Amino acid sequence: MTIWSKADIHVHTRYSDGHSSVAQVLEHADHIGLRVIAITDHDTIAGAIEAQRMARGFDVEVIVGEEVSTADGHLLVLFLERALPPGRPAPETIAAAHEQGALCIVAHPFDWLVPSFGASLLRYCGGNNPAWTVDGVEVFNASLPLPGMNERAASAATALELPACGGSDAHHFSTVGLGYTLFPGATADDLRQAICHGDVRAGGRSWAAGHYAAVASLRARRGLARAARAVTQPMGFRSIGRSR
Repeated sequence: MTIWSKADIHVHTRYSDGHSSVAQVLEHADHIGLRVIAITDHDTIAGAIEAQRMARGFDVEVIVGEEVSTADGHLLVLFLERALPPGRPAPETIAAAHEQGALCIVAHPFDWLVPSFGASLLRYCGGNNPAWTVDGVEVFNASLPLPGMNERAASAATALELPACGGSDAHHFSTVGLGYTLFPGATADDLRQAICHGDVRAGGRSWAAGHYAAVASLRARRGLARAARAVTQPMGFRSIGRSR
């Protein structure tokens, strides 16, 4: 009998725009029984490297990932060794990721609230010789406010015959695991092989209203803190007078 496990391949921490520490994410993932998670902060792998180092104290395996802000939309890159720079065209980013042996999953392709592949997914990622050789599509993203966004992604993945993955897009530890990728096995390497062979399923449930409210409140507080620093910092520079 095949044992299937859950992996959350889309998790953010304080290293980008998340609001939870690496330790909080790992503790929650362990508590809810996730076997594998990918830390995919925006345009950095620093949090993922810390999480992988800290994971020895938890029953969770960590994949070093990154949500890369390509010129064509957000791209989840899993199993990275080195960070990928933002701003490059998607095909360049995909090629650079594959040179490292990493996998490329299109993030929330039909979310019009953030930069996403949109119609480019269908235009460039299908056929026998696709221009953009992605390895899968995030067809369930727990953070999306409108169900039609995930439905369009699922239909596109089916039409393109690409593996269908799921993730929480967690920006607070309480949402980790709400979206997930089911795969046969229990390890990160099992997940990699499952994605490569198309033997994955997406599932989960959307963020609740309380999750959106909590993240919005934390973002507002962070914005106020930034504004306060912007007001006080120039005065501090003037009082120090280091240019003299």
